[in-house]
Amino acid sequence: MLKLEVEHREASRKARLLRNANFYTIKTFDGYMFDEIKFPQGLTPGDLKDCKFIEEKKNLIFYGNVGTGKTHLATAIGVEACRKGYNVKFFRTAALVNRLVEARKGGELSGLLKQLTKADLLICDEWGYVPVDREGAQLLFQVISDCYEQRSIIITTNLEFSRWMSVFYDEQMTAAIIDRLIHHCYLLIFDGQSYRMKQSLMRQLS
Repeated sequence: MLKLEVEHREASRKARLLRNANFYTIKTFDGYMFDEIKFPQGLTPGDLKDCKFIEEKKNLIFYGNVGTGKTHLATAIGVEACRKGYNVKFFRTAALVNRLVEARKGGELSGLLKQLTKADLLICDEWGYVPVDREGAQLLFQVISDCYEQRSIIITTNLEFSRWMSVFYDEQMTAAIIDRLIHHCYLLIFDGQSYRMKQSLMRQLS
């Protein structure tokens, strides 16, 4: 009975972690193809599935064109991390910035930042898709700084580092964000064509 109770509590905890991560959709590794991803030395697909980088407090940056599977992989890693008992938070970057700005205006910023510090893994999807104003950039910089060497971050983006200035406007702040992200980081490059485009073409040809 005691064993069953422990197993039930653990299952409930992992379900709660999965629910609180706020994934837009649940994605897993089932059927996911790594063929068109360039992995850096020292990192394998198995390491992603094992969430080894979270233990090491390292970051992942997924760079590539729209529709190449970056969000799917980031979500699958986050789901697996929840199943392993890690606390995960998933945000579209623009939505995170909006929440930070609203929290500051409402006097609730410290509470939100405290919630974020409890995460073992923070996923910022669609990084750089929408430019942010100076206040938003400063708040996002604070989040990244708080994560530095304390917890892991996954970023999905279609912007090379040289173009991040077009999002944050401030050169020094952009440099500081990049510096903190890449110090302990693996960069994965997604070289393939858009999966959505491929599926659309296949439907047209069938």
